[in-house]
Amino acid sequence: MTADPARATLIDGKAFAAALVDQVAAAAARLEADRGVKPGLAVVIVGEDPASQIYVRNKGETTQRAGMRSDTHRLPETTPQGDLLALIGELNADAGIHGILVQLPLPAHIDSAAVLAAIDPDKDVDGFHVVNAGRLAVGLPGLVPCTPLGCLMLLKHELGDLTGLNAVVVGRSNIVGKPMAQLLLGQSCTVTIAHSRTRDLPALCRTADILVAAVGRPEMVRGDWIKPGATVIDVGINRVPSRDPERAAAGKTRVVGDVAFDEAALVAGRITPVPGGVGPMTIACLLANTYTAACRAAGVEPEPLGA
Repeated sequence: MTADPARATLIDGKAFAAALVDQVAAAAARLEADRGVKPGLAVVIVGEDPASQIYVRNKGETTQRAGMRSDTHRLPETTPQGDLLALIGELNADAGIHGILVQLPLPAHIDSAAVLAAIDPDKDVDGFHVVNAGRLAVGLPGLVPCTPLGCLMLLKHELGDLTGLNAVVVGRSNIVGKPMAQLLLGQSCTVTIAHSRTRDLPALCRTADILVAAVGRPEMVRGDWIKPGATVIDVGINRVPSRDPERAAAGKTRVVGDVAFDEAALVAGRITPVPGGVGPMTIACLLANTYTAACRAAGVEPEPLGA
């Protein structure tokens, strides 16, 4: 969809994600019909964090809509780490479960790194296991973190061949920044990883044909940081006070990205809005990863998704 002619084309992640879920559902149905394999996703949540509860519920509902097996394991806040690791061991051994996701954050008494490391890398549909990070780094088939995978799908859909484009990724997290850079490198982009301490960050951003903002600071990337005509992917999800003073005084908030959207949209060629851009892609790519894991477990080549 497009805004007025003076503004950038909006990249509709919500519509793309809905189409991707439909693709996954059709591919999963064919896998079950041809091989008798029904992709299965197990989500584990520890505690009662409200945002996590909503996210987990959405994952379960979307998984079921895609015709996949959906198991949700809800554990009390006080669950010992040993009990959580034992559950992961059971899920690793369950041939009907192809994807395992442990919802973060975990309670303070649980070592998140130890828990993530316990997941079978071939079932690690979040793509966080060090084995999958290594596979991505050296170009071997693995499971890729969902948010960067979704960003890449959007970029390829909008731009086609990415070969030779200058890409700047602002953010160096293991969840988004680093895997995003690896994926772009795999598409033959010239990639720079930047961050909040990069010297003259605005000037560096202005060199980017593709600018991915994943730094976690609300509206940090300004309009004059954007190269005219560039494609801007805003991964940020930040809550800031409402623009309305009365609503702000009552504690009401609004969601913004890492990019000052109104400014950037006047300069960029294409841009993802927040909300409605990258966010919806995350769950869709989680299902795509689960389907891919099920295919590999069955010795079947996964169908291409996201085209």
